[in-house]
Amino acid sequence: MTPPWSRRGFLAVCSGTAVALGLGPRAFAASDEFATLRARWRTLVLGEGFDPTAEPFKSRLADLGTTAGRYRAAMAPAAGSLWPDLVYADPDPDTDQESYGYSGNMNTSYTRLSTLAQAYCQPGTGLTGDADLRDAILTGLDHLHDDVYNADQTRYGNWYSWQIGAPQALLDVCVLMYDALRADRLAGYLAAVDHFVPDSAVASYSGTSTGANRVDLCRVLTLRGVVGASPAKVALARDALSPVFPYVTSGDGLYADGSFVQHTTVPYTGSYGSVLLGGLGLLFALLAGSSWAVTDPNRQIVFDAVEHAWAPFLHNGLVMDGVAGRAISRGLSAADPKQVQQDDHLRGHPILASIVLLGQGASATENARWRALVKGWMQRDYYSPPLADPVLSLPHLARLKGVQDDGSVTAVAEPAGHRLFPSMARATHRGPGWAAALSMANKRITYYETGNGENLRGWHTGSGMLYWWGDTFANGQYSDAFWPTVDPYRLPGTTASRKALADGAGGDWGASMPDVNWVGGATDGRWAAVGQYLKGLQSTLVAKKSWFFLDDTVVCLGAGISCTDGTAVETTVENRNLGPTGGAPFTVDGTVQPASYPWSATLTGAKWAHIGGHGGYVFPGGATVRALRDARDGSWSTINKGGATTVLNRRYLTMYVDHGTDPANALYAYQLLPGATAARTQARAADPAWLTVLANTDSRQGVAVRSLGFTGVNFWIGGTVGTLTASDPCSVMISENDDGTAVIAVSDPMRLRTSLTLTWRRAVAAVTSAPGTLVSATTGSALTLAFGDLTGTAGATQRVTVRLG
Repeated sequence: MTPPWSRRGFLAVCSGTAVALGLGPRAFAASDEFATLRARWRTLVLGEGFDPTAEPFKSRLADLGTTAGRYRAAMAPAAGSLWPDLVYADPDPDTDQESYGYSGNMNTSYTRLSTLAQAYCQPGTGLTGDADLRDAILTGLDHLHDDVYNADQTRYGNWYSWQIGAPQALLDVCVLMYDALRADRLAGYLAAVDHFVPDSAVASYSGTSTGANRVDLCRVLTLRGVVGASPAKVALARDALSPVFPYVTSGDGLYADGSFVQHTTVPYTGSYGSVLLGGLGLLFALLAGSSWAVTDPNRQIVFDAVEHAWAPFLHNGLVMDGVAGRAISRGLSAADPKQVQQDDHLRGHPILASIVLLGQGASATENARWRALVKGWMQRDYYSPPLADPVLSLPHLARLKGVQDDGSVTAVAEPAGHRLFPSMARATHRGPGWAAALSMANKRITYYETGNGENLRGWHTGSGMLYWWGDTFANGQYSDAFWPTVDPYRLPGTTASRKALADGAGGDWGASMPDVNWVGGATDGRWAAVGQYLKGLQSTLVAKKSWFFLDDTVVCLGAGISCTDGTAVETTVENRNLGPTGGAPFTVDGTVQPASYPWSATLTGAKWAHIGGHGGYVFPGGATVRALRDARDGSWSTINKGGATTVLNRRYLTMYVDHGTDPANALYAYQLLPGATAARTQARAADPAWLTVLANTDSRQGVAVRSLGFTGVNFWIGGTVGTLTASDPCSVMISENDDGTAVIAVSDPMRLRTSLTLTWRRAVAAVTSAPGTLVSATTGSALTLAFGDLTGTAGATQRVTVRLG
């Protein structure tokens, strides 16, 4: 087999060629630390340890060469553009949507130059070391500098293009083409970076200089220092990373409960969080062992977050859409018809690779554990295998291939159990053979994010949207053109008014949040009780929604559903994307329903339903449910102004409870059984004793499953439900174990309780463990727990373990 291409080979192509051509190379001594860092960055951005003659690299390198050849052929320097399709000259420069487009074209112009430079330096592209390509790159750099990105230019449009996007690509090119650059031209490029990204960009940890954006700015400053041999710049960038590491209690950053927020109010683990993770991995690796190594002990928080913050939202290689913000609307692009549609899998794969890179700077134990997790995610991603990812960068591809080929790494299973993220109103759950995620909103977390013309109809994604996937089925549920074709008023799990909303309703950048505090829940780490006091976006709708997560089911309750919008209100039990053909059978109470499209029916007194190849649904006591098969057209441009106008069609099977127009105190109850067969669904429906609905009112909601020893109650106000009495609003979950112990999990989702008393009328012999918030406990024929101030717990679960009497 041909041995892997060496880094020395890359350097010989990219610097030796320049020497031979007499381009005034800037030779460096082996002792030059900046030369070492430049070489290391080349390795990080080009990849290493792969065989360019073997797949998947051979095809990817050839594709890179083809793309670069197309870009080179189309390059036509002119006033206001470097490529005719990327005009950046703004006739009316400001910060409106049009100006965002012009600044974005400037950014993309530099990105194309970076693609050309990679094709020049990588082996197997057909353009490796090509003199004409080198000259085209230098021409492009000079043109963009002289025409738009220079120290005399005033920025317009999107700040990101000037401070992060363009300078990152520019500096990557400067490293890759370093020996071909004249000193005076390089000085001009660096002066432009200094102009748009001055030291003051990281002087304050605020505004656009927080979280993932701060990491991106530090990458710019670091590379500016490396390319310009400025120790002060590199030191500044390293030190400016430190505010990113500590846990935050509000705004942008990582929270102690594993939440990650960007733009102040948006859960963003899967988008900006990916940028943060990848950026830190690169900078840790670049600076390791140098005079500017990142040694802040708080960087351990980032390492801990791999399993605490990111892993819960990764499933079989995808990253869950509920933490991807407006990125869910980025599918096919109108500007680039050759672009691959983005989806949850393609957003997940870079996170896997970034975890591998980050592991190089972590402990040996952490590194081994993470590689085992990544291998498991890769092996289980049958829907979109990572090594076939057409947009994954070559370095990331090499990292993942290295894990796959490492025989010492044994894949491990998905992290099991339940995780609550009260600081971003999210939850994830894993039962045997399935995973789920829940998205909510409160006075700290927005309904949804729109901005830059993106995610125009994500209005109800925070209204209790319940996502779910199987281990070996339905992993493309939200990947296969779901967002442009789904009815945005009927997102699964949500309760919503049919009141028509304008695109972008509520304002940009997560501006709108419901004025509610009670959103959260309690968990023992395996099961959970979760609740949301729902207030509709630009609507009079109010509702109390509860979910009880167990091994094979999610019990869903709704009550107090009231609205005066003058429109219908619906709770969507399910809205399953059945793909272009939609052939999954649908059975209700043992009768197979028509498979034709369109089809609809009112199912009166339905006890259970089943979607073949997906799962089952049980309606305790029977329910009237509307069902329909619907072939829906849509395009990415309807939800994203930059999206393609190509009309797509997907077929859906929808079940919803129609609460009628202007309902008052309406309710619903159902069980979701992911992956269940029709027989198991029917058996659950035929066993009314399995589930007891203890309460389903505007004041309290609760259930008990005696066979599991499970009780869960959401107290919207204090009172009594079954054997539980709470003095004030709270969430309670109890799990009784076969060994005579029990866990009482309690939380204050409102973050307002300075005291709370809970009584469980069950014989308890002793309290065996308790949190510091527990002030006193009385045992005997009943258990009474008195908690002190819970306002500082940030909605986190307080767990008390007892020995039953």
